[in-house]
Amino acid sequence: MRWIARDFTFDFPRPMVVMGIVNTTPDSFADGGQFLNSGSAVDHALRLADEGAEIIDIGGESTRPGSAPVSEEEELLRVVPVIERLAKRSEVALSVDTQKPVVAKAAIDAGASIVNDVAANRESPQMWHVVAEAGAGYICMHMRGTPQTMQAKPRYDDVVREVGDFFKKRLARLAEHGVSDAQVALDPGIGFGKTLDHNIKLLSRLNKFSVTERPLLVGVSRKSFIGNLLGTSLEDRLPASLTCAVWSVAEGANIVRVHDVAETVQAVRMAEALNEKV
Repeated sequence: MRWIARDFTFDFPRPMVVMGIVNTTPDSFADGGQFLNSGSAVDHALRLADEGAEIIDIGGESTRPGSAPVSEEEELLRVVPVIERLAKRSEVALSVDTQKPVVAKAAIDAGASIVNDVAANRESPQMWHVVAEAGAGYICMHMRGTPQTMQAKPRYDDVVREVGDFFKKRLARLAEHGVSDAQVALDPGIGFGKTLDHNIKLLSRLNKFSVTERPLLVGVSRKSFIGNLLGTSLEDRLPASLTCAVWSVAEGANIVRVHDVAETVQAVRMAEALNEKV
């Protein structure tokens, strides 16, 4: 199975890809405000790369539940300078975490190779045309509604089946607009329009998504459902986040998106070594 993102190619099976998170926002749930300055954001991204991140995901708009949207102009000011500087200083793949086609295009022009799209449930094809034209990698994430509405009593008859059905339909729709399967990785959207029970069911059955024959990305790092389940504060969610990363290895996921890169790399490499002996 191959994932193509412009000049980067990831061939699976292979060791899990660790994606490091850099939020250039004042209000992201885990690190909002820490990397608003482009210099501090670049320095943090380079640290994550040194710790073993193979992809750096740069975002300029918070997508936590109830977050306020930002303008295209503001998001461009937050992410493009960071991507431009990183593209000159690092050889890792750069991803832009955005819902806006204009921002995606500018980020790709600045050196990004991947578009991480939480709004893959949209009907407008403009984002997909940007991805197709650039040959960029595309992370197709499942979400109900928008970040502003997604946690308003989300309901599913069978969350695992419905997320799987969404992926199959979306792959077909993407192909209609020029985005090949080889460009697409899939993200079940843990915490995006799901209750605690929905999140646990998705994580416990990650291997059900292998039928799509596309790389599977899992983003669990420090999320609120961990606190809801275990009563832990944001600062105390690393052990549970690492447990989910290790579980993702066992369940056949291919990419984990995390804040704590060094710790996650250690955990998943040990899990992979043990998994080979089973």
